[in-house]
Amino acid sequence: MTLTTVRVRGEASSVRLPGAWGLGLRRGALEIKQFFRQRDQVVFTFAFPVVFLFLFASIFKDDVRGAGITASQLYVPAMMAAGIMSTSFQSLGISIAIERDEKVLRRLRGTPMPPAAYFLGKIWLVLVTGLLETAILLVVGTSLYDVKLPSEPAKWADFAWIFVLGLTACALLGIAISSVPKSGKSATSVVVLPFLVLQFISGVYIAIDTIPDWMLNIGALFPLKWMCQGLRGVFLPESAKVLEQAGGWEFGRIALVLGAWCVGGLLLCLLTFRWKNRRDG
Repeated sequence: MTLTTVRVRGEASSVRLPGAWGLGLRRGALEIKQFFRQRDQVVFTFAFPVVFLFLFASIFKDDVRGAGITASQLYVPAMMAAGIMSTSFQSLGISIAIERDEKVLRRLRGTPMPPAAYFLGKIWLVLVTGLLETAILLVVGTSLYDVKLPSEPAKWADFAWIFVLGLTACALLGIAISSVPKSGKSATSVVVLPFLVLQFISGVYIAIDTIPDWMLNIGALFPLKWMCQGLRGVFLPESAKVLEQAGGWEFGRIALVLGAWCVGGLLLCLLTFRWKNRRDG
C-alpha cells in the first residue's frame, strides 16, 4: 500500500492507495473486460488456431509411419503451442505498440499507478486467454482427432510447467518486441512475420522429420519449438518420440531453454521497453 496526498475542499489529506499487486488485479480485470468487448478480436484469437488445425488435420490425416499416431493427432499439441504464443507474444507485441502510439502508456506513466501494475494486468490477460485457447484446442483434439488425455499426474505436471514457462517467455518477448515497430500501424506486420516464420520451422505446420536440420537449429533458438516438443511429449504416446530431432522428448532441455528465455526476455524488456514513441523524445 502507498500513501498519497489529495486536496478536498482546500484541505490536504492522506489517502492509502492499493499496492502494485492489488492494482495489477484490477488492471487485469479491466484488460480482460476490454478484450471480450471486442468481439471480432475474440473470435479471431480463439478461432484462428482451431481453423488451421481443422485445415491441416483434414488435409494430412494418414497414419505417421512408425509413430503409432495419425498426422491429425500430431497437429493438436503443436497448435496448442502456437495458440499459447499467439495469445502472449503476438497479442502483447501488437497491443502494447498500439497503446504506445496512441499515448495510452504515456498517460498511464503519469498516474500514481506503479508500472508493475500495468504489466501484471497484461499477465492476467494472457493467462486467461492462453488457458481458454488451450482448453478449446484440447476439446477439439480429444473429440475430433482421438487425442488421449494423460492419465498420469506426472504428465499433467509436465503440462503445467511447460504452459507456465512457455506463456511467460512468450509474453516477455511480446513486451520486448513491442518497442520495435515505429508506429501502431506497422505493429501487426513487424510482430506477425517472425511468428509466422517460427511456426513453419518449429514443427507447427510441418512435421519435424521433414524440416531441414539447419531450419530446426534456428527454430531451436526460440521457445516455440520446445513448447511444441514438450506438449507432444504430454499428449502423444511414447511411440511418437521417434519423430523428434533427438529421438526423445528432452523435458530437461525444454525446461532449461524455456527458463533461459524467461530470464532473457525479462532482461530484454528492461533494456528495450519505452513508455513513449521515439518521436516523442
